[in-house]
Amino acid sequence: MEETLQGKHAVVTGAGKGIGRATALALARCGAKVTAVTRTQADLDSLVQECPAIAPVCVDLADWAATEAALRDVGPAHLLVNNAACASLQPFLEVTEEQFDRAFSVNVKAVLHVSQIVARGMKERKHGGSIVNVSSQASQCALRDHAVYCATKGAVDMLTKVMALELGPHQIRVNAVNPTVVLTDMGRVGWSDPEKARTMTSRIPLGRFAEVEEVVNSILFLLSDKSSMISGVTLPVDGGFLAC
Repeated sequence: MEETLQGKHAVVTGAGKGIGRATALALARCGAKVTAVTRTQADLDSLVQECPAIAPVCVDLADWAATEAALRDVGPAHLLVNNAACASLQPFLEVTEEQFDRAFSVNVKAVLHVSQIVARGMKERKHGGSIVNVSSQASQCALRDHAVYCATKGAVDMLTKVMALELGPHQIRVNAVNPTVVLTDMGRVGWSDPEKARTMTSRIPLGRFAEVEEVVNSILFLLSDKSSMISGVTLPVDGGFLAC
């Protein structure tokens, strides 16, 4: 893995916490030059303190113009991980316009926009590239109180396929990973109640949630040349949840 990513430039969104942060650090360990994008400066500061080689970009990806300005000069990128997302859960009948718009702006529109910016550079330089969108098992399975979140991740899955179709002729591969509940710091808090956790783990054949490293390893594989003939897939990292 280290050889295939040596000398590559990777852009990672939502890099301040959880999967995005772990992915940025892993890419740096693999020899890639990493640009980390997130909206919280404090998270970027601590990330750069942990790995000074990472280049930080602070921007709210829901802001189209600000994103364009912030990413205009990040330089040629070979790899992109669209990880930034928000989740505000509520019963279907209580979803508000504000919650709907915010979720689609971050979870879908930002994926499209950041990918446009990076892929245009890939196309112009004619060196191809690899894009991984972080989706969810919620894209393919209805979950209570997740109406908007499920809808955004369903959109990400189809966007991934269309991107793969249109960008493939430029040797740009596009794939998605679809994790189950992941034991990030936030995930551990949200699923710390044993009874609540059992309702989900009982539906996962492997009987447990995913560790962050397991999702990161899947992302690294899809970014690397080891997956050079894989494009347009949505890869479950779910212990068999979607197989049931």
